[in-house]
Order: sequence, then structure tokens, then C-alpha cells
Amino acid sequence: MIVLQHLLYNITPQEIIYSAGAQAAKEKEVVSICTDSRACVEGSLFAALPGTQIHGKNFIPTAVKNGAVFILVEEKYEDLQEEEHVVQIIVKDVRAALGEMAASFYGRPSEKLKLIGVTGTNGKTSTITLLHEALMRLGHPAAMLSTVVNRIGMQEIPATHTTPDVINLNKFLADAVKQGCEYACMEVSSHGVVQQRIAALEFHIAGFTNLTRDHLDYHGDFASYRDAKKKFFDKLSNKAVAITNADDKNAGVMLQNTKAKKRQFALHTPADYMGKVREISFTGMELEFDGKSFHTPLVGEFNASNLLLVYSICTELGFEKENILQTLSLCGKVKGRFETHISPSGIFVVIDYAHTTDALENVLSTIISSKQNTQRIITIVGCGGDRDAGKRPQMAKIAIQYSTISIFTSDNPRNEDPEKILFDMTSQLSEKDKQKYIRITDRKEAIRKAIAFAEPQDIILIAGKGHETYQEIKGERYPFDDTEIFNQLIQTAGK
Repeated sequence: MIVLQHLLYNITPQEIIYSAGAQAAKEKEVVSICTDSRACVEGSLFAALPGTQIHGKNFIPTAVKNGAVFILVEEKYEDLQEEEHVVQIIVKDVRAALGEMAASFYGRPSEKLKLIGVTGTNGKTSTITLLHEALMRLGHPAAMLSTVVNRIGMQEIPATHTTPDVINLNKFLADAVKQGCEYACMEVSSHGVVQQRIAALEFHIAGFTNLTRDHLDYHGDFASYRDAKKKFFDKLSNKAVAITNADDKNAGVMLQNTKAKKRQFALHTPADYMGKVREISFTGMELEFDGKSFHTPLVGEFNASNLLLVYSICTELGFEKENILQTLSLCGKVKGRFETHISPSGIFVVIDYAHTTDALENVLSTIISSKQNTQRIITIVGCGGDRDAGKRPQMAKIAIQYSTISIFTSDNPRNEDPEKILFDMTSQLSEKDKQKYIRITDRKEAIRKAIAFAEPQDIILIAGKGHETYQEIKGERYPFDDTEIFNQLIQTAGK
């Protein structure tokens, strides 16, 4: 039985207010913690979170009507009826307090396993997926939270957010503990840090991949975006290990104020963990980590960097280096991350989630480094609606620079006019550039056009959506899987 006092671990409320007749609630069981008033039942605790458009306190009456007995707020809510038996817990920061309460409610699960978090602009999903696979292959049960899918052991659980809310996150970790997991690895997004979705979690290791422009629609500017990532490392304890990519100029910033033990990895810069790409092709790479060579089916220097971070983490966890390298040579590809296919006539296709300038350039650079001189590159790319518009012309320029021909099309338009997005993408291209691209708003038609244009041995890059199985238009999600669409159209075209 969990009572309110159990949830106040590490919390010093500014005030606890009992309404008339609510004194008995001191020993009343807290049956659930909610941020959605509709989910409240008899005995729930409702946290009134501040929002960007509407405040959670507006939903307190609904929460109480549905049975909430405990209300977590930043200031006293005055509109409760005298006869309502409600306890108000007044705190300075609801989000921080909610993190502590959620952790206590679920038995502080992050302290019962080794939790590894990875942040950065690109590579989070690949790194976490590879790390989970490596840990499982090394014989240690592990859980995983990623953009694509969540796993407890090999059990798959659909993913809804890169970083879940703090309640569901603790519930997930508690389930992982119950099922015998020794480790849990998760993506840590900048949104998750700022919104304190990882509050009160005890991280054993924190990893940093890289930092390039992204999510400026939310953070406002690059410095704020960078500082959001940095806060993850600032909050680590002195028992944790922070591992950053020394090849990225922001690696040192991440480590400036951390109490954690500092480690770095790199392909091109002196670091604690050093790697090299010996050979690269469409069938894989020959890599060298700390002087030892191994082969991987993954392609691209960015994947070499991701693997090196996994190697660094596993070494810090205490695994033997030889065992780690043998395991990494067996780890496979991640859906929608440089996912390669070849058609019956010999047309190559690469499907990748690249939706930032840096990611798109990395993927195209990898294709160029792996291709033969006669192979042409046809790039299909768009930009998401209701997101950072400043990167749109940059994405278009990169596609033009590296491709034989580019097809600019819709990504997830969301609530924006797709034609406006395409206009933004092409607004800074020169007259000469105009000879190297076409605009096709319909994404399926864009893929059809690329297939019609392609000849055997040509390479089609379909960028931007990767693992996603939907297209979001005007608030609705419609089924759309780049891989499935390509396979259907290539079969219809007889190529």
C-alpha cells in the first residue's frame, strides 16, 4: 500500500492543504498518478502540469470528479468545494516533484538496474538499438526505449515518444526490473530533458553522439537546444559515467559541469576509445577499435561512430573487449537507418530517417564513398511541416550538391501547405540548380518518378521518414511506409 508520505521522498512541499474532511486522506492509498484528468480514478494523484497553451490546473475539477484525492500544484487551487475531500500538495516545481513521486510510486526502478541514456541530434535510435542487441547477445537481459520500438528483453512494446512521460517511463522500468532485466538503455531527447521527463532517474552511463541544427521550432535557437542536451549531463551523479564524441565540437560543452566520470570516443580525434574505418562498401565495413579489427554489415562512418559509442559503453560496463567486438560484428541493421534494398533489375535503394541537414549530408556522403563512378544518385527528400523552417533551403542545397537529380516532395506536412514547404526548400537555389531537381508534392508519385528515371545500378535515396509507417496531414495519420511503397512500385514497373 502506497500512502502520500511514501511519495514525498526527496520532496519538501511548500505546503500541504487538507480540505474539510480530508484529514483521513493522510493514510489513504494512492492508487495511481495521472497527468490526464480523464485517467483519474478513486484515490488517484493528479499532477497539474503547466503547458505551453493550457495549464493542467484547468482540469482539476474533472480530476476530482473522477476520483482524484491528491492534487499536485504550484499554487493553491481556490475553486474546490468545501465538501470535496482533497489534499493539495503545493510545490515549487510540479514537473520535478512529479519525477520524484513517479519514481517512488514504482519503487525507484532506475536504481535497481543499470540505466544507460544516449542523447544527440543523430544516431540515438541506432546506438540504443545496437546496444540493446549487444547486451542481449552478451547474455544479459536488457530493456530498450527508442523512437522506433520499446523492448523488455525481446518483447516488443509500441513506442509513442522518443522519451516517454515520467510516469510511463518509471512504469516501464519497473516492469523491466520485474522481468529480470539487468540493464535498460534509452534515447534521451532534448524535449524530454526540458520537460523533466527524466527527473529523478538514476543514470549509470550517459552517451552523446553529436549535435547539429534541429528542433529550433521548440527551443528557439541553437544555444538553447545545445543547453537542453547539456542539462542531461549536468544532472548526472558522481557515480555515473559520461561518454561523449570527441569528433563533435560540442563534446566538451556537454562535460563542462558534470560530476560524472568523463570519457570520450572518436574516429578522428585523440580520445579514450579510438576507432578507424578501414574499408567501406554497400555490403558493410571493416573497422578497427582500439587496434582490433572486425567486420560489420552496417554502412557509413556515422554507423562506425555509433558502434564505437556502443563499444565504449560496454567496456565501461565491464565486458571484455574481445567479446564486445565479436558481438558487434553480429549486430544487424536498424529499420529505416541506411536500410538498403536492391531491385530485380539491379536498382539500389537506401531508405533513411535523415531529416536534418547533417544526417542528410552524412547519408549522401556515405553513398558517394561506396558507389562506382557510373552509378547515379537520385534523392527523394522533403521537410516536415510545423517544424524549423530555417533548415529547409539547407536540406535542398545538400540534396542538389550530392545528387544527380533531386525530387523534392512531402514529408509529414502536418498542418502546413505542402506547396509552401517546397517553396521554402527551393527559394535559395540558383538557376543552375533548377536543372537538377523537380518538385512532386505527392510522395508516392515522387517515388514512382524516381523509379521511372532510374536505370540498373543507379541508387535511389528515400530520405526523411525511415521507420515511420504513416504520413501526417492536417492532424490525421495516413498509412505510408517508404519501404512498402517502393517495393509495390518497383514490382509494378517491372524493374
